[in-house]
Amino acid sequence: MVLSAEALQGLPEVRAGDDIATLITAALPQQLVPGDVLVVAHKVISKAEGQVRSLDQVHASGRATKLAAEHHKDARHVQVVLDESRELLRAAQGVLICVTRHGFVCANAGVDASNAPSDGTVILLPRDPDASARRLRSRLSELTGVAPAVIVTDSFGRAWRHGQCDVAIGCAGLAPLEDWRGRPDSRGRELRATWIAVADELAATADLARRKDSGEPAVLIRGAGRHVTDQDGPGAAALLRARAEDLFR
Repeated sequence: MVLSAEALQGLPEVRAGDDIATLITAALPQQLVPGDVLVVAHKVISKAEGQVRSLDQVHASGRATKLAAEHHKDARHVQVVLDESRELLRAAQGVLICVTRHGFVCANAGVDASNAPSDGTVILLPRDPDASARRLRSRLSELTGVAPAVIVTDSFGRAWRHGQCDVAIGCAGLAPLEDWRGRPDSRGRELRATWIAVADELAATADLARRKDSGEPAVLIRGAGRHVTDQDGPGAAALLRARAEDLFR
């Protein structure tokens, strides 16, 4: 299998209410074909959906104020993080490790000021990233006649490794996992733990095709057609590990 990943050029700054599918269609270097995968950074989705908060309109609670003082952060920013969290797992080294309302375990509940539309604003994760991916896929099908797989991404750290890696927080039209457990390896031995996170690996592939400061939030991947499905599928929710299976909590 040969993969290609090409960042789309010329996408404008996205604002609330913008039709992302129309903007992406205009930026496509060539027509979509069956089996294509479009990987989109969540921030353009969040901006279009109005998931942006002005810190001037945030009142910090006593808990947020205390955490902010302890970790040298803006109390209003901390309040937004708490608002977006189901649970605060740990606060250390200026980072709040949270379980988001979606069930993601990540730094600061995904609340981020980078690439925000203006000073004093922060961008939240989409309310339902899988639903966002399904809507974008449907709209792209209307505009182009082809329903590509769509992956919505964010950058997550890893507790056991340095650096961040883009992962799928939403997807549609894609089998997000490929289960090899029970199959034989190249020497005929049974695989017991091999469960490939296809959606995350494609998200990371796309991230390598663009620079963080490039203003290129969408990437077209070709060559992964065997993972693309006619139906929207279970979404990135299938990637979430149940708490009972989480060895770190």
